[in-house]
Amino acid sequence: MLGAIAGDIVGSVYENLRTKRKDFRLFTPLSTFTDDSVLTVAVADAILTGRDYGPVVKSYARRHPLRGYGPRFLVWMASPATKPYNSFGNGSAMRVSPVAHAFGSEEEVLREAKRTAECTHNHPEGIKGAQVTALAVFMARQGADKQAIRCEIQSRFGYDLSRTVDEIRPSYRADLTCQGSVPEAIIAFLDSVSFEDALRNAVSLGGDADTQACIAGAIAEAHYKAIPGPILEQIHKRLSKSLWQTALEFTRKFGLPEVIALVERLEAQ
Repeated sequence: MLGAIAGDIVGSVYENLRTKRKDFRLFTPLSTFTDDSVLTVAVADAILTGRDYGPVVKSYARRHPLRGYGPRFLVWMASPATKPYNSFGNGSAMRVSPVAHAFGSEEEVLREAKRTAECTHNHPEGIKGAQVTALAVFMARQGADKQAIRCEIQSRFGYDLSRTVDEIRPSYRADLTCQGSVPEAIIAFLDSVSFEDALRNAVSLGGDADTQACIAGAIAEAHYKAIPGPILEQIHKRLSKSLWQTALEFTRKFGLPEVIALVERLEAQ
């Protein structure tokens, strides 16, 4: 889950100042957490406390306003009702990664991913984006190699993962839909050689940088089994205290052993 937050913070600056280069500054004075991190932590909190996803997601968004939420989500956030709005935006995919760490089988992960999505994103493509992302993280956490992840997602969900980042990048533009951004974010991971490289691939597409780096980062953390110390330090520095504490609690309970060790060393400093 911390990999998703890292991707969000790294990509935050480049959501509007888009780049097609990979040699961008990883962190700048303006790098910050956005709605991607807020709602990822909200899902983690719902899992930790056993509460329904919708009310927790709404309460987190209300406590952390002005973080880049979409217009339809803002209406839902402000409304006393909790009825979903049939979205197929990539918001369902950006927040789902905690599910892949907290549940122990593909069936459970796909079921819970659907539940995290459908409180807002109950369109089939919105649910699909969440399920694909969660499954990719789960498979990576379980030790599946990149080719196995590629084949499973293509065969089960029909996403085209045969392209490369270099093939996508020249003509790609920002697309906030699941079907137009999640496959590309997964390819950013598949083409990577390290955790940091996955984030750089995702941002360099020149699209929805924070969300695509969030998705790629979530899978990369599970695959590479670690987050570089300097990146983890920046997460700690830039995330609000309350969000960090919930992320820390979740990581201690469900995180990968290598990531837990890194977090504990950071906390001991």
